[in-house]
Amino acid sequence: MADITTDVLIIGTGPAGSATAALLSSYGIENMVINRYRWLANTPRAHITNQRTMEVLRDLGRDVEDEAYMFAAEQDLMGENVFCTSLAGEEIGRMKSWGKHPVSRAEHQLSSPSQMNDLPQTFMEPLLFKTACSRGTQARMSTEYLSHVQDDDGVTTTCLDRLTGKEFTVRSKYLIGADGGNSKVAEDAGLSFEGRMGVAGSMNILFEADLSRYVAHRPSVLYWVLQPGADVGGIGMGLVRMVRPWNEWLIVWGYDINQPAPAVDEAHAKKVVRDLVGVQDLDVTIKQVSTWTVNNMYATTMSNRRVFCMGDAAHRHPPSNGLGSNTSIQDAFNLAWKLAFVLKGQAGETLLDTYTAERAPVAKQIVTRANKSIEEFGPIFKALGLLDSIDPVKMQQNMDGRCRDTPAAEEQRASIRKAIAAKVYEFDAHGVEMNQRYRSDAIVTDGQPEPVFTKDPELHFQQTTWPGARVPHAWVFSNDGKKASTLDLTGHGRFTVLTGIGGQGWIEAAKVVGHELGVDIAAHVIGARQHWDDFTGDWAALSEVRDSGIVLVRPDHHVCWRSKGLPADPVADLRRVMTSVLGR
Repeated sequence: MADITTDVLIIGTGPAGSATAALLSSYGIENMVINRYRWLANTPRAHITNQRTMEVLRDLGRDVEDEAYMFAAEQDLMGENVFCTSLAGEEIGRMKSWGKHPVSRAEHQLSSPSQMNDLPQTFMEPLLFKTACSRGTQARMSTEYLSHVQDDDGVTTTCLDRLTGKEFTVRSKYLIGADGGNSKVAEDAGLSFEGRMGVAGSMNILFEADLSRYVAHRPSVLYWVLQPGADVGGIGMGLVRMVRPWNEWLIVWGYDINQPAPAVDEAHAKKVVRDLVGVQDLDVTIKQVSTWTVNNMYATTMSNRRVFCMGDAAHRHPPSNGLGSNTSIQDAFNLAWKLAFVLKGQAGETLLDTYTAERAPVAKQIVTRANKSIEEFGPIFKALGLLDSIDPVKMQQNMDGRCRDTPAAEEQRASIRKAIAAKVYEFDAHGVEMNQRYRSDAIVTDGQPEPVFTKDPELHFQQTTWPGARVPHAWVFSNDGKKASTLDLTGHGRFTVLTGIGGQGWIEAAKVVGHELGVDIAAHVIGARQHWDDFTGDWAALSEVRDSGIVLVRPDHHVCWRSKGLPADPVADLRRVMTSVLGR
């Protein structure tokens, strides 16, 4: 007999694990989460927090979303991506990123009720973990996963209490591996992967120094230092990252992956900091030095029967595009409601098969995009003449050439501007962050063709109610003067029917089918003199159905079915779709 029993055991308390625990507890599912360390993240690794992730926090509760904003650096402090010879030296160019450009800002504001921000993992992780534990999650720190064995009824996991040295077992119905890029759960589960690990080596130098004099007039998260003789592995020539404005920073520095990871003492770390900042007498405090590898690997299967993997365990990539913790939290949002419905007997176990079908393509996309973003630094280096020589003196001469009054220099300046502008695919890829459209047995399209992207799908988010897409955001207004997003009307662990005047048949169908299946289906009529009105007409433009039609939304905000109008038997149609989606 196992020492401990629970419905879901989660290995890892990072963004993926803690988000899953918080969501499951919010849905009333018993769960336990373990962490082999004594506490949560001790470095600010992940930090870019996109709108889709903030929508997940908003779904957990406005208090959760508001607390994230309270600790985050807001969007206006993120956006002047600077390329320079040092922070105190010459600036080469800059680009407005992370929604800072007015055109991009408008797209962000039209797309979501939530705002992008910079929230280091040292703040995000405790927020999610606290939310989970306060809502019922059982947590054990200093507890290491050793192995698991699964059968037809559940999973028996052997763990090690690292404080006492004693082993114990946990019996759960499902096991989730959110145990990072070297996931032992994924290895033991025999999940399949493509790509390879360790394509480059990098080092983090976490330090404190007041750099406001050099950066406050051009606020940014990232300052790229193009300095002949510097090296920063697969990230760029040199990177100074803001952790907290403007006194806590992280430098990323490279090393040869074919050699052992370097041991860096405080004196060398300070030299690196002072060289990249460009101030040799800078007052600096080194807080931590750590090494990591750039990976290019993703899971093609994210589950094996009762065992699932998510986060870095499933998609292993560099921090380019800031996709890591965002995709991890979004993995959790996809899986948690499915586990809840199966554990409550409201769905068949085949619903869980859709996790891999829906999230494995996302894992491949973001790993590919993140590694491609590294390659896209090449044109900047080429335009500056940094690829023509390995001699620092010659490299500096090539960079200086852009300042001359010659046709060649003019052409070089144009090339530099073009190459920096092209980095929009890393620093403002709104479409990569938001355009996820699922295809699985938990989606019913009824043969409706997918809408064609009218703009670059990596750069621009295109809202649609085509089944598989995230429900469009539009503000609607209550008859008592309140404002809510259409995302606020959906989610929260429930399926939701959105219809208009003439769609009363869908409201009745939701009651009937919900009662038959034992599932709570929320239903809203949006229109004149209804509880929610579409005064701006935005929802009417985005819904892509008639007033008598329906948009059926899953608990994770994704549309799973729509009908243009009201059929002769709406109960039969809704029953058909719900039973199909739930694998009943």
